[in-house]
Amino acid sequence: MDEKNNFQKTREFLQETGVKFVRFLWCDNANIIRGKAVHINMLSHYYEHGVGISVGQQGVPVMYDAVVPETDLGPVGEIRLIPDWSSLKPLPYAPGHARAMGNMVLNGSAWALCPRNFLKRMIVAAKSQGLEVRAAFENEFYLVRQTPDGIIPADSTVFASTQAMDLNYEVINAIADALIAQGIPVEQYYPESGPGQHEISMRYTDALQAADWQIAFRETVKAIAYRHNLTASFLPKIFPDAAGSGCHIHFSLWYDEKNLLGDPQGICGLSPIALQFIAGILHHLPALMALTTPSTNSYRRIRPHSWSGAFRCWGLDNREASVRVPSDPSLNCPSHLELKTVDASANPYLALGAVIAAGLDGVQRGLTPGKPVNQDPGYLSMEERNDRGIDSLPDNLGQAIAHLQQNDIFLTALNPQLAQAFLAVRQAEWQAMKDWELKTEVNTLLEKY
Repeated sequence: MDEKNNFQKTREFLQETGVKFVRFLWCDNANIIRGKAVHINMLSHYYEHGVGISVGQQGVPVMYDAVVPETDLGPVGEIRLIPDWSSLKPLPYAPGHARAMGNMVLNGSAWALCPRNFLKRMIVAAKSQGLEVRAAFENEFYLVRQTPDGIIPADSTVFASTQAMDLNYEVINAIADALIAQGIPVEQYYPESGPGQHEISMRYTDALQAADWQIAFRETVKAIAYRHNLTASFLPKIFPDAAGSGCHIHFSLWYDEKNLLGDPQGICGLSPIALQFIAGILHHLPALMALTTPSTNSYRRIRPHSWSGAFRCWGLDNREASVRVPSDPSLNCPSHLELKTVDASANPYLALGAVIAAGLDGVQRGLTPGKPVNQDPGYLSMEERNDRGIDSLPDNLGQAIAHLQQNDIFLTALNPQLAQAFLAVRQAEWQAMKDWELKTEVNTLLEKY
């Protein structure tokens, strides 16, 4: 009876808002956002059990729509993509359509290869340790025009240029309005360093909703840009001599509505549990990068002196450190942490789930992160970095994959099936694209991410 009542309420809501199609979304191991849409007149047949999709969908790389054999997935087998109806939102940029995030289900239970369920499991693991993770994804993206002579930026301005704001205010305002209409709070906006590059930040929320919002954010920015005759791309590196685009993860640790990060007497104003969580992330970061910076293109961005987190270290207000501790003038201690070694080629459920897994390992083992770094580590000599325990991070996807293949914490957290499929997909991408020139990467990936 409850299910029938829920369906009736959902149908009435959709009718009142003029929705004709409901898109059931998933995000695959290559971080391509996909969906199937059900017409409202047929929704009763799909409300409870969702739509069917092939198991092979979790074995498809970014370059083509075919299954990587090493995933052990293929044309035989089907799972149900069941919508999380609490995530239902009409789409302001696509009148008559709505979106709901899907959960992958097999035989009535969460499918082992479901990325969204992986994040759910890591949230439960954190709660078992008395922790709630709240997070936000901070996206940088380019607005470009496609011409017969190639792509050109929508403007040629510099960081925080008010001229860039004036040139792009219509599309930026439309993006902000569309996000807010979907219940996603917009916090800040400014033009970034690259020509045509922008950043719009969302307010933090619980971990699952943060990942859902990241999917919605990418969908919204791209759709609104197209309506303004522009292409929006979150590809980490588009132009060789311009800034790359990151997607930093900001996060905090809570218990019983109390933020656990701060301790005015602690190092950099941080509590012991915050330091342990940082230590876990740093300890696992070379492997974590296969999940947070998982494209061949990612490593064109991660370079010293690029504010991209190219070194394994942490520091207060240090934008060259992979983990930055932002100061908070409203408090006498920090309120959140930032992982900079992340970009939007990462599946947000896998990336955030893996960050939680790494941090929890640091807490459980009582790891320490070493001393904070208060300078650009790229200007230290090799000997100085070695003395201070500062490592250069992997400089290509192949190296990160190799670290992940040897990391028992992540392999166990992901589970064998999800780990195998993810590694096989990203390994196939590495083998196919490792020798590509930037231009070829951009031509292939610009509109994928």
